[in-house]
Amino acid sequence: MLRSLGRDARSASRGIILFARLLAGFSFWVLGTRAASAHVKWFCAYDASGQPRGLENVLCQDFELLLGVALVWFFSGCVVERTFLGELTARALNRVTEGLRLHTEAMIRAVCGFFFISLWAVGGIILTPELKTTSAMVGPLQLAIAAGLLSRRTMPLSAAGIVLLFGLAVRDYGTFHLADYPIFLGIAAYLALTGLQKDLFGVPPLDVVRYATAVTLMWASIEKWAYPEWSFPLLIEHPGITLGFDNEFYMRAAGMVEFTLAFALAWTSLVRRLAAAMLLGMFISACFEFGKLDVIGHSAIIVVLVAILSDNRPSEADYRAPWLAPAGLCAALTVTLFAYYVGHAAIFNTAIL
Repeated sequence: MLRSLGRDARSASRGIILFARLLAGFSFWVLGTRAASAHVKWFCAYDASGQPRGLENVLCQDFELLLGVALVWFFSGCVVERTFLGELTARALNRVTEGLRLHTEAMIRAVCGFFFISLWAVGGIILTPELKTTSAMVGPLQLAIAAGLLSRRTMPLSAAGIVLLFGLAVRDYGTFHLADYPIFLGIAAYLALTGLQKDLFGVPPLDVVRYATAVTLMWASIEKWAYPEWSFPLLIEHPGITLGFDNEFYMRAAGMVEFTLAFALAWTSLVRRLAAAMLLGMFISACFEFGKLDVIGHSAIIVVLVAILSDNRPSEADYRAPWLAPAGLCAALTVTLFAYYVGHAAIFNTAIL
């Protein structure tokens, strides 16, 4: 029996060492994509109605290689989640994030209040830096949204204000442009549901904003493949970020990393918490690289990622067969690419291929 226990311990030790090495390599790759986490529309010229790269250019050999690597990593993470190592990792996360979990609502309310007060202080912005406005009603509405977050009773009113701002942005910039930001509707839903102490058809408020965040980042990653040239000025200004890769390959890799981690936010408990941790590393490092504009613009998504990282609620629905992970990722990638290119072609009369 002692020999058996010794073999099990050595086997577990080898597994932990192997996983740590793989995770370290992947973390190095993720940290190299921090420039892509800075929303390029905030810093560089762009033309949202312009012709995107054709799908035959996007779906190249590099893309297939990157997708293969992403599928292996995602599947491996789902397998590890159901092992002793996965349990140890979950327990460690629980210990580190317990204090944050207990104050999730207060944390989200405080950061969202900071976000809208910052928008008011800067002035002339609806929701994100590139959504400019001259409307006199936007500033007072942003202050009212922040004030409404002081009490749970008025949180639904703040949620309504966010939806109103989103509607103004759609009116001024169009539906396709605002498809970049469904997270704001997710935050509005979270605030309204939390204030009313309700679920959305059985879906808890935090899960609503989690799904909205996943969709937001999956959609944004397509932009990195469709319009990589928008980011090239940033990469020229910060050449060390590319880790020596050429700009074209770097943008393909950045898009694949972001899409995979974004999809993982909609997956099982430990997988989504680790994905949130990696995305946090990307967004926070981008804040150091690109300054206070990035801090303000990404503060809302950062606090949501912290809430996801801290969320340790058990759920029977979280147990899924690992083989479903690569199938789900491929299906989500296909649907998102199709929706982006077909939607763009329908609205702006651009070519798909």
